Amino acid sequence: MAKRILVVDDAAFMRMMLKDILTKNGYEVVGEAPDGEKAVDMYKELNPDLVTMDITMPEKDGISALKEIKSLDPSAKVIMCSAMGQQAMVIEAIQAGAKDFIVKPFQADRVLEAVRKAIG
Repeated sequence: MAKRILVVDDAAFMRMMLKDILTKNGYEVVGEAPDGEKAVDMYKELNPDLVTMDITMPEKDGISALKEIKSLDPSAKVIMCSAMGQQAMVIEAIQAGAKDFIVKPFQADRVLEAVRKAIG
């Protein structure tokens, strides 16, 4: 059975790019959220195998959403996505329990490597 992934990014274009990379490689994108608030709700509802989470978003940023998801489900697997130059936030995200992070613009092989590392 395909691994189920929730894609979270405030940019529809970025969600589309990630979804494209993932579905072409046999993963199932079960949901897309434009902000951290919806990400947490959708996580509860969908219980995906993995979440790709943008760091900078309106409503609730990715790190807050990551912490909330980890408090609901300590075994949650989350990969953070960030633009270059957000090292401090990336470190905070890893300390908060993120499995890995990928840098925008997305490179398919790096995305897939991070996903495989996180969920096998």
